Amino acid sequence: MAKHPHQERTFVMFKPDTVQRSFMGEIIRRFESTGLKCTAMKMFKADEERLVAHYNKTDEWFMKKGTGIVNDLKAQGLPVTKEPIEYGRDIIRANAKFMMSAPVVAMVWEGNQAVAVIKKLVGSTEPATSDVGTIRGDFTVDSYSHAAYENRAVRNLIHCSDMVEEAEREIAIWFHEDEIMDYTAAQERILYDVNFDGVRD
Repeated sequence: MAKHPHQERTFVMFKPDTVQRSFMGEIIRRFESTGLKCTAMKMFKADEERLVAHYNKTDEWFMKKGTGIVNDLKAQGLPVTKEPIEYGRDIIRANAKFMMSAPVVAMVWEGNQAVAVIKKLVGSTEPATSDVGTIRGDFTVDSYSHAAYENRAVRNLIHCSDMVEEAEREIAIWFHEDEIMDYTAAQERILYDVNFDGVRD
């Protein structure tokens, strides 16, 4: 069966806290239950060079995030010891350090609106404010303010791509194309095989 134009690919990485807390199977089950299919998966220790390329953040992003941290620190009556942009850069430094601390699992998921579907299941970046029913909302209560206080990365279990273009860029960092499987899953026939002609194949 040829690929349908609505079939997207998205990139997902289970962070060390997902692996350490043995949530891999539960999260994969949630992804599979939507009808998305996994086309690549591998466990490894991440390296700093690819992590820096992966995060690919701008000074504008650093300033926005750093300003939020400064505001949180002030609201808690805690000292502000550096410029906002440095607090923003600390996020990526801390993330890279955390991601290299233990094995991670990288995956490619494919299906109709795969990027949006995975993002909806995962929840917002800050676990403490993620909706009940999302992976982050159900499995952890970490927050930006707590992570900043402890000078570490937010432990939010998963990285997932925000946009289709970002997904393709991230997939290319962590996978060779020959590592990604091309196959038809049974549930795809429900969505793409209009008259179920494929059941006679």
